[in-house]
Amino acid sequence: MDGRTSGRWRRLVAVAGVGVVLAGSLTACGDGSAATGTPTLNWYINPDNGGQQKIAEDCSAASGGAYAIEVSILPSDAAQQREQLMRRLAGGDTSIDLMSLDPVFVPETSEAGFLAPVPEDLRATFTDGVVDGAVQGATWKDELVAVPFWANTQLLWYRKSVAEAAGLDMTKPVTWQQLIEAAQAQDTAIGVQGQRAESMTVWVNAMIASAGGEVIENPDAKGPDIRLGIDSEAGKAAAAVMQRIADAGVGGPGIDNRDEAATANLFQQEGAAFMVNWPFVYAQGKAAAEGGTMDQAVFDDYGWTTYPAMAEGTPAAPPLGGIDIAVSAFSENTDVAYEALQCIVSEENQAAYMVSDGNPAALESVYDDPEVQEAYPMYDAIRTSLQAAAPRPQTAYYNEVSQGIADQWQPVSSVSDRTPSASQEYIGQVLKGEKLL
Repeated sequence: MDGRTSGRWRRLVAVAGVGVVLAGSLTACGDGSAATGTPTLNWYINPDNGGQQKIAEDCSAASGGAYAIEVSILPSDAAQQREQLMRRLAGGDTSIDLMSLDPVFVPETSEAGFLAPVPEDLRATFTDGVVDGAVQGATWKDELVAVPFWANTQLLWYRKSVAEAAGLDMTKPVTWQQLIEAAQAQDTAIGVQGQRAESMTVWVNAMIASAGGEVIENPDAKGPDIRLGIDSEAGKAAAAVMQRIADAGVGGPGIDNRDEAATANLFQQEGAAFMVNWPFVYAQGKAAAEGGTMDQAVFDDYGWTTYPAMAEGTPAAPPLGGIDIAVSAFSENTDVAYEALQCIVSEENQAAYMVSDGNPAALESVYDDPEVQEAYPMYDAIRTSLQAAAPRPQTAYYNEVSQGIADQWQPVSSVSDRTPSASQEYIGQVLKGEKLL
């Protein structure tokens, strides 16, 4: 850990006391089972529809008294989740046993020494049959440091009637250029996420990876030594796509303020006939049709396929998301936590969680489950996409890189062939301590 990184953790330790105050906003996490001799495992989770709570209850019951899992809900914003966990961990908080982590924060958390090692005899258990991108996202410096739970990916969503009218063959890979031309011809829009936030990093990284590049070429390096691959042919190809979308006027209204939820609403309200987004949009559309807030015919017109390619004949590298679960290095119940983790990420629970909460499983075998296939008829497209998906940059300096991309590639209308070099220089200066975000 270099001086800049050590300084960052010293600052976190200095404010760790704030974490004690923040803890008050979470579910109480006392040793509620001490009287019965059953250890209580505190699992800090991202907000969902209640699926993780149900898994915690089921695994607690199935343990036969070996442990009881209590959940505490983190903020909905990923950056706030990171901040709250880091403050508590920097203070050596022993109340955290398990934590649901966005894969992009796994390297930083591991590098700081906040994660308990994954037992060697369990590594195969946690990785066999798991999609490769999810394993990559849970790995740091060639070591599995967290456990894949679910592994999200983006698909290309489209209105079947519009695609047909535009002459697009959606049984074959579609390029960004084909989508732009189809949207122009049909006087419609392409739903993309242009907000100055994590969603912008997701889009830029996916296009650079799909063009054969990498945002970071040496992810294990210390900040000042990181080699960025943004100012490259792949980075210029990404910028060119954004330029063409802006120049053609097919980005749709409010593109610079649009996140995934806003994009899904635009598509649902027929403001865009094409969209890149996560699978949650299917459940949202279905609920709207069943609730009468959207015409059933509109929902019946939903189509889906894999992520747009950067060039014909070049497979896309779709975005990879999801959640890993890690065991805190400060847990007083490490062995029991890993025992519980085997239950949490079991095939049965991943399948149930995908059906109940709409979050795609990390285990490929789950996609053969009839209930999953019934709930998500695009299951095969999700599985295919996950097999080809590329993680976002894995680095202990992810926050600096992601914010730097969001700052420099927005607004979309300002992106030009100079953006890759300008953003690479800006992020490089931030990593060297020469500039603040």
